Amino acid sequence: MTVEPTFATEPVANGLKLRLRGRWTIGARGLERQADALLAAARARRAIVLDLTALEAMDTAGAWLIDRARNAVTQAGGACALEGARAEHDILLGEARYRTFETTEAPRGSPLLALLTHVGKAVVSVADDLYAGIAFLGQIMTALVRIVVKPARLRMTSVVFHLDTFGLRALPIIGLINFLVGCIVAQQGIFQLQRFGAATFAVDLIGILVLRELAVLLTSIMVAGRSGSAITAEIGAMKMREEIDALRVMGLDPVEVLVVPRFLALLIALPLLTFVADMAAISGGLLVGWVYGGISPEVFLSRLQNAIALNTFLVGLIKAPFMATVIALISAVEGLAVQGSAESLGKRVTASVVKSIFMVIVVDGVFAMFFAAIKY
Repeated sequence: MTVEPTFATEPVANGLKLRLRGRWTIGARGLERQADALLAAARARRAIVLDLTALEAMDTAGAWLIDRARNAVTQAGGACALEGARAEHDILLGEARYRTFETTEAPRGSPLLALLTHVGKAVVSVADDLYAGIAFLGQIMTALVRIVVKPARLRMTSVVFHLDTFGLRALPIIGLINFLVGCIVAQQGIFQLQRFGAATFAVDLIGILVLRELAVLLTSIMVAGRSGSAITAEIGAMKMREEIDALRVMGLDPVEVLVVPRFLALLIALPLLTFVADMAAISGGLLVGWVYGGISPEVFLSRLQNAIALNTFLVGLIKAPFMATVIALISAVEGLAVQGSAESLGKRVTASVVKSIFMVIVVDGVFAMFFAAIKY
């Protein structure tokens, strides 16, 4: 039995007949050499016949190389015919056919113009994201209205499960990070203010900065990275496996089933986590003030009580639900935008975290200006 791929040439009336023999498979010895010779022989004539009668075996690699010779003749305006091909050979030649790919050169132009074009596309993308977020918020509100009208539609088990995931299980990391931040703010405050004999004013710094800004901001960023990415990944994986389409086929609203429980859980969990973050950061400041600055706990708490008011504490808590809404919206929108590949899922999860953190900081800045304007 012939193992190596070979071919023989035979002149015919209108051109040349190429009789292929052996095993035209990827593991055959000399396959590429014979394929190159076949290509050269095919290019030398305007009309050829490929006779596959004596072909013992052919796989996709062999089919691709054989079809390359046929393609070279047809591209040059000649004629190529197949003879003696079995049914399985026809299928392989059709599926593994030779094809060329057009390459486009990158457009040349001014780097400044390219930069401005990129910035313009980014601005348009931001506007599209804003529109999509507002539209999706309308869908969530519609689903909530249906739940209010008929409370039995609320999936309380799902809400409690996600509340446990987003809230209770996040307590250790949220508490630890804010405790350490409170320690750092206290240490730096005491270190800088003691030059002026005003080390006790570090208590005012800790109380106001933590309660109004740092605790809610750090907590929201951690929730965006931890829970927001989880929401996008979960919904995106369901989109890839067509589970969301299955929900629609069953007559269920994916927003009501998947998004609303997560939205409500975040809306409840983030203010609670912010309160825990406030207490953890102040505890860290108290500990450092006592050990590093010599400020006793009694003096620290007395000074803190005089430095802050109820509105100082409420400012952080008021921001929390709005930040939870932003995180839930962005995470759900990005999850539902996932296509059918793992690459798409990875890009959407990354985009979800980046956009959520960016918008959390923007919302915090807007509220800072608002509260400053109303002197609250």
